[in-house]
Amino acid sequence: MDPSQVPNLYKQQRGPPKIKNKNPAPIQITAEQILREAKERQETAKQAPRQKISDLEELSEYRLRKRKEFEDSIRRNRLNVGSWLKYAAWEESQKELDRARSIYERALDVDSRNITVYIKYSEMEMKNRNINHARNLFDRAVTLLPRVDQFWFKYTYMEEMLGNVAGARQIFERWMQWEPDESAWNAYIKMERRYNEIDRARAIYERFVNVHPQSKNWLKWIKFEEEQNNLEKCREIFSQAIEMLGEDHMEQKIFIAFAKFETRSKEFERSRVIYKYALEKLPRSKSEALYNAYTHFEKQYGDKQGIEDVVVGKRRLQYEEELKANPKNYDIWFDYARLEENAEDIEKVREVYERAIAQVPPTKEKRFWRRYIYLWINYALFEELVTKDLDRTKQIYTECLGLIPHKKFTFAKIWLLYAQFEIRRLDLQTARLTLGKAIGMCPKDRLFKGYIELELQLREFDRCRTLYTKYLEHNPANCYAWIKFAELERMLGDYDRCRAIFELAVDQPVLDMPEFLWKAYIDFEFTEEEFDKTRSLYERLLRKTGHVKVWISFAQFELNADDDRKASIIRARKVFEDAYKSLKEKELKEERVLLLESWKDFEKNQGSPETLSVVVGKMPQVVKKRRKLDETEGQAGVAWEEYFDYIFPDDQTQLPNLKFLATAHAWRQQQLKQQPSSQTRNLTE
Repeated sequence: MDPSQVPNLYKQQRGPPKIKNKNPAPIQITAEQILREAKERQETAKQAPRQKISDLEELSEYRLRKRKEFEDSIRRNRLNVGSWLKYAAWEESQKELDRARSIYERALDVDSRNITVYIKYSEMEMKNRNINHARNLFDRAVTLLPRVDQFWFKYTYMEEMLGNVAGARQIFERWMQWEPDESAWNAYIKMERRYNEIDRARAIYERFVNVHPQSKNWLKWIKFEEEQNNLEKCREIFSQAIEMLGEDHMEQKIFIAFAKFETRSKEFERSRVIYKYALEKLPRSKSEALYNAYTHFEKQYGDKQGIEDVVVGKRRLQYEEELKANPKNYDIWFDYARLEENAEDIEKVREVYERAIAQVPPTKEKRFWRRYIYLWINYALFEELVTKDLDRTKQIYTECLGLIPHKKFTFAKIWLLYAQFEIRRLDLQTARLTLGKAIGMCPKDRLFKGYIELELQLREFDRCRTLYTKYLEHNPANCYAWIKFAELERMLGDYDRCRAIFELAVDQPVLDMPEFLWKAYIDFEFTEEEFDKTRSLYERLLRKTGHVKVWISFAQFELNADDDRKASIIRARKVFEDAYKSLKEKELKEERVLLLESWKDFEKNQGSPETLSVVVGKMPQVVKKRRKLDETEGQAGVAWEEYFDYIFPDDQTQLPNLKFLATAHAWRQQQLKQQPSSQTRNLTE
């Protein structure tokens, strides 16, 4: 076989090799055994043999060899501080302090600002109790590197351990001249407090807060004075801190601490004054914890009014911030005004409303004015109902009506509220002038309705007739106005005028709801028992529209129109027959079904079995059909839908289909009858 034809298994295999035998191995090896075996096979590192020195000559040779190694290492790299430190530490271990000092000095000549060298050097001197050497070294270090706090801390600690408190204080004073960070001042203060030097500690605190005037440092000083029970000094420090921090760097925690201090001192009124002063000075974003503390304080030590003032103030600032971000947010203005109304501060309520109504919508589109206009309404109602200031209320309504661009849009609610307000003031003439002006400037259906309702309540029927006339001149297609005008005349007993109004209404070429108008006219004639006129109206309506509901209503009218029951039934049946004929000519199948259902109910209640069978014989048969849908864009193939159709027995166009369906139905029934007989024959065989 040709080797080139042998398949390359390595090339065919993809990914990790497949394990054919997945049975467990006879000898199991754990991870612990693998690690133990690796540890056992490690080779031990070779260590240099320990040298035992037996006399001075060997010691000298050893020292000479080591020094030569260190010097060679330094010669190779003089900037390697580790080599210098190892060399000096070795000399120190050999008790050769002079040589160690020499090496440290040589290292400082190489790098005179290396902090590690100074620290190791000073530690060597202190370890070997060379105090003066250590002092000289620390003096050199703090003079050369005064900003390295580690030198100062070690220097003062050494002097304090030696009992030289005056020397340590002198070193601290040298250090404080450089104005170090807070840890240095705290260390100085702690030292003075350890030796009960209270006056010195107080003086240091005073210098400390001048260098670092942060709030936490003032609070440390106050805590110190409070521990000394010096309450007046604490108040003085608080006042000094607030004055020095100023409004730019003022923080809430200094006020919280001041108020809590007064609370601990049982000075609750002082604490309340501090909280209120802080809340006035600090912005809302920087005083959240302050508000929480004030609320907690009032809950503990205040009365109900105080707690409510805290909550109102907190909500007030929140609303102010939200309005600063979006002054056109009228919902916030509503909530803000409601808050001030509940607080019962009339001047603040007026201020909020005045600021709110000053935020006029930017564009003259009605959708932007819908919420805004309610600010004026609420303002006027507040002045009328709460403050009882009627002149101010009238001024608000007048300014509001002058602000609205009536040529583009108007608000009928404002006009009607103003007119009702004038009526409550017993100024009927002004109310009428206002509504007349509204109708003349911007006629709206709601304005006409409100004005007419007002005159109806005043029983000014002539004015109502005039208003209805103007109303219909403005909008002759409004069926509501025609119906209400006719109802007014009917209420006044002038049926001829009522009938004339209805006649004018139904003769209009365009109507918004003609079915309601015709129904009102027919109901009017029927109520007045003018059955001939009612019948004439039905006939006129059917000439305009042949709707099935009109036919059914006409039949029901004929059934109830006369005391002679038989004649009524005959006329009603005649209406059903005419309706069926009309709908059949128009080929309205669903309307015919509705008519037949109503006709069937009529015959059940009023007719005989023969007339009922005639109607039942006209009932259609419901069949399911399929029809092809119109092709739509992006749709592949032909789509079909199923629908239900009605086949009437007296329809000549559908009669062949009906006969075909009847034949198919008879054949199906015959097949069902033959099937049981064939099954019984098979069983007997």
